[in-house]
Amino acid sequence: MNSELDYYENFEELHGVLMYKDFVKYWDDVETFQARPDDLVIATYPKSGTTWVSEIAYMIYKEGDVEKCKEDVIFNRIPFLECRKEDLMNGVKQLDEMNSPRIVKTHLPPELLPASFWEKNCKIIYLCRNAKDVAVSFYYFFLMVAGHPNPGSFPEFVEKFMQGQVPYGSWYKHVKSWWEKEKSPRILFLFYEDLKEDIRKEVIKLIHFLERKPSEELVDKIIHHTSFQEMKNNPSTNYTTLPDEIMNQKVSPFMRKGITGDWKNHFTVALNEKFDKHYEEQMKESTLKFRTEI
Repeated sequence: MNSELDYYENFEELHGVLMYKDFVKYWDDVETFQARPDDLVIATYPKSGTTWVSEIAYMIYKEGDVEKCKEDVIFNRIPFLECRKEDLMNGVKQLDEMNSPRIVKTHLPPELLPASFWEKNCKIIYLCRNAKDVAVSFYYFFLMVAGHPNPGSFPEFVEKFMQGQVPYGSWYKHVKSWWEKEKSPRILFLFYEDLKEDIRKEVIKLIHFLERKPSEELVDKIIHHTSFQEMKNNPSTNYTTLPDEIMNQKVSPFMRKGITGDWKNHFTVALNEKFDKHYEEQMKESTLKFRTEI
């Protein structure tokens, strides 16, 4: 079989964005999704720290009660809106059956987010991460999660990433279009690198955004419970409850490293130069700036 065809076997374009076929098949359900005014949306490009910021938000909602956070796995507590696999996984159904206030996870760009969220003026947290570390993390995700084609060598995968030939399309377009919304008081725009550098400051920012009162005790609890090591060892956040045939963590753990700058262990000098040149072209019009090390 042609390896190129093979690569696209489980993907399909949706309004110009490459997406998982199963998600596209049921797109109508997502598009017509009914938001509620008190919904909180957590939006990210894949592999940007979604689980991390989701757990922080959930802990704020539960006022730092660690036991409540461990009552169920994160993908049940915070359903993944557009995720659909026949009857196996259905984010829309999960959310519809949920009591308010709901926290909604999505990787959709703003133009594909169901209109209802904008109409209801829902709060949105957008977390982004520098492109090089995202590419590395996505590469390992391809290797361990069922339904992904063989990503090829790392440089081959980076080429696909640069061209937006990965699920959710171009990283550049994704971060830029969300950045254009950043001025809205209903949107909190966060950087993974800032969370790594000064988690206390970012947690307090999140607490204020969610209109809660930050106490020293609450902030300390959140910082401890959502540290990389704690989340890696926590079955409700580390995805180990999923069977190997869906997510094979023997290949690569879901919670892999959780650092900034791991790209340096994967990018050769030549690949890095090529990437930087392309990055420059893609981002030259934007005021959005990332740090690739801290």
